[in-house]
Amino acid sequence: MTLRALALACALAALAAPAAAQKAYKAPRNAAGQPDLQGTWTNATITPLVRPAKFGERNVLTREEAEAQEQATRDQVARADAPTPPDLKVTELRNADCGPDGISGFNCGYNQGWKDPGDTVIDFNGEKRASILVEPANGQFPPLKPGVERRRFGGPGSLDGPEARGLGERCILSFGSSAGPPMLPLMYNNTYQIVQTRDAVIIEVEMVHDTRIVRLNAKHHPSNIRTWMGDSIGWWEGETLVIATINMRPEQGLRGGSGNQKVTEWLTRISPTTIKYRFRVEDPDYYAAPYAGEVAFRATKGPIYEYACHEGNYAMAGILAGAREAEKAGKDPALGVGRDEGSN
Repeated sequence: MTLRALALACALAALAAPAAAQKAYKAPRNAAGQPDLQGTWTNATITPLVRPAKFGERNVLTREEAEAQEQATRDQVARADAPTPPDLKVTELRNADCGPDGISGFNCGYNQGWKDPGDTVIDFNGEKRASILVEPANGQFPPLKPGVERRRFGGPGSLDGPEARGLGERCILSFGSSAGPPMLPLMYNNTYQIVQTRDAVIIEVEMVHDTRIVRLNAKHHPSNIRTWMGDSIGWWEGETLVIATINMRPEQGLRGGSGNQKVTEWLTRISPTTIKYRFRVEDPDYYAAPYAGEVAFRATKGPIYEYACHEGNYAMAGILAGAREAEKAGKDPALGVGRDEGSN
């Protein structure tokens, strides 16, 4: 082999080395000999759950597309971090101050100081993802099963009593699907701590301080026992922790659900600082097909701070008391206006 050929071969080997090293990565072992997933992790990302329609079945962004999304997020955060002019009235504040997320609104219920959704897209080995959902291929939720109506809990019109409100407002579980399963990012509180023993994996969730216990090499409880976050059992397949969850309460399903869904999760530590998290939801009583997604959990500093849900949960009493006062005044409690005034 000539010197030139040898140099070329060495250069090609050097380029391939990082990819080969990551593919062959083997997590350190804990005292029980299991792959060690322990530590504090975050799944914060600006990658949306559902793929924007313009990408179709393409779920890998170009470098330019990813950089544009990340720069737009950094620009928005910079605008939101800017000092608010002290002479502005609440009704004069706009999304630049509060964030264009549909939650903050013009009156800054959540300004930038409360939020931490991340500023990067999901990245697996250089693949910048357009959506968390990877199945169906278009990155959308599958259609409902024919004849099934979408189930909702909570919402602006559900003010008759606390049971009608969402689980997050009742301080029972996290908003969205942070605690899971599946475990998905939100606009804030996206931190998790994983602790392992020989017989269990414990996942503490920052949002509403939920704690999930995955029993290893166990059997599911009877189907008449339904619990928040379901009944999770797990086992190891090489480097991957596999978790199967059933017997969830019907109020908990992601974007609805029958309560009979099965959620399977795979957690694989692919580098010292990253866990690849994959999930698949099967709910044949509700959706016409399964759906699946992938999220990166990245190592972060702890500890997880206490989440004081509603600062003592006084907000629930205020919400319901306000609704009763609106009813006494002949107003629609869901709108805060007289029934004959319309919705403007």
